[in-house]
Amino acid sequence: MYPNRTSILAAAALWAAASALLAGCAGGSSPGSGTASPTAAGCPAVLARAKAAVERAERTDLSWNGPTTGPEAVTGKTIVYVAQTMTNPGVAGVAGGLREAAAAIGWQVRVIDGDGTPAGIQAALSQAVTLKPSGIVIGGFDPLLTAQQTARARAGGIELVGWHAVGSPGPSTNPPLFTNVTTNVEEVAEVSADWVIARSDGHAGAVVFTDDSIPFAHGKSEMIKHRLAACPGVTLLATENIPIPDASQRTPQQVSSLVSRFGGRWTDSVAINDLYFADAAPALRAAGRPGAGPPFNIGAGDGDPSAFQRINSGQYQAATVPEPLTQQGWQIVDEFNRAFADRPASGYVAPVHVVTASNSGGATSWDPRGYREAYRRIWHGE
Repeated sequence: MYPNRTSILAAAALWAAASALLAGCAGGSSPGSGTASPTAAGCPAVLARAKAAVERAERTDLSWNGPTTGPEAVTGKTIVYVAQTMTNPGVAGVAGGLREAAAAIGWQVRVIDGDGTPAGIQAALSQAVTLKPSGIVIGGFDPLLTAQQTARARAGGIELVGWHAVGSPGPSTNPPLFTNVTTNVEEVAEVSADWVIARSDGHAGAVVFTDDSIPFAHGKSEMIKHRLAACPGVTLLATENIPIPDASQRTPQQVSSLVSRFGGRWTDSVAINDLYFADAAPALRAAGRPGAGPPFNIGAGDGDPSAFQRINSGQYQAATVPEPLTQQGWQIVDEFNRAFADRPASGYVAPVHVVTASNSGGATSWDPRGYREAYRRIWHGE
């Protein structure tokens, strides 16, 4: 999905402190000031740490580390999933997991599409409140931008659970959410930078793609750059500030410029969302760059099916840090069940995972094992 282009107001405060501490790059493209040039020494200690972190994140054989206890299924509930837009693969993926989990617990689910516009999202949430369901999912948009509808829902005793609704996982008081389901952005940012350091053995020329108009995205890219800067052998060549709505028009031109400016010095890229690489591919291909890199590109967000397809086919994307979308749909149902049973939120946050062609198994999404069985045992004792 658009990388938390949700949370614009809530995330602003979260990233203010980080922005004050870390050097940012605004405008179209800017050089990486304050980052040392590659050296023969590289960064042995940082490199060792990065390789260990990436190795852990690339594992696919881990057992379920989420909740194994909780309340039995509360019966007769209805959930409405208000989607930012169902054309967004992340939002749609969570909706699919929610439907699957609702069938397993015995609830009814309805999806209302906000069509990706503020007016559409507000209308969709108003319709959801009118239906008087047991719970509403804030699916990929900032509830502070729908404050009136959210207040009506709470006044009507409707439980609210968010997915990418605010910048951090867990319960939220402002806006009022029983919990918010998302991965930890700091961990996503760090492991994506670690992947560049590890892949390059501590010697890389990196470009970061971001959208500074979104505080959450800006904060994520600052964290990425901060982590890259820990290795003196990594040079930040440029930060490309391209608003997500303009990505399809602007990214090809900016990528062509980067190829012209940096040539073979450009070895790696990190983007706050995979979609930049979909738009970069034609320009890289036209410049004669091989699909398998360089530059070696990693997306620090969501891991939609098209990103998996590029990775699996070796076409201008080498890795992604995906969200476990189906699992998060199941978690949303479990969180609602805890709310209906007057129990606290589970506190579970899915660990970061790095997907490459070597560990994807040809899949088009990240679907960790064990969670379906665990949740069924909680709800039904199966």
